[in-house]
Amino acid sequence: MIPTANGLLTKPSPYSVPETLDRIEALLHSKNITVFARVDHSGEAEKAGLHMPPTQVLIFGNPKGGTPVMLANPLSAIDLPLKVLAWQDADGKVWLTWNDPQYLKARYALSDDVVAPLAAATTLVTQLFQ
Repeated sequence: MIPTANGLLTKPSPYSVPETLDRIEALLHSKNITVFARVDHSGEAEKAGLHMPPTQVLIFGNPKGGTPVMLANPLSAIDLPLKVLAWQDADGKVWLTWNDPQYLKARYALSDDVVAPLAAATTLVTQLFQ
């Protein structure tokens, strides 16, 4: 059973955590979407003498898509740039988790037009795993 949280979407990945994010990062670069950072939570845990299954976050975005969202509601900047989490569960299965654009739309009272680039970005990312 995968954990759930309000406003998050989760989909299985057939690849390892690093390969999952490598594939997403390559796709984002091919679309001229900026990758701001990759956070290796499990790698940092190891440095601290702790163990956790592979867990990494990719932070990405495009000012043309994110700026209108933040102009519509400045509090939305807490959720931007976009993030995608790749993680491995206790059974060794890899998952991909991200914010549901419809949740962000409701959370920040955004119009369909304003949220459309966020939805397009997450659709782009998930196309790799269909």
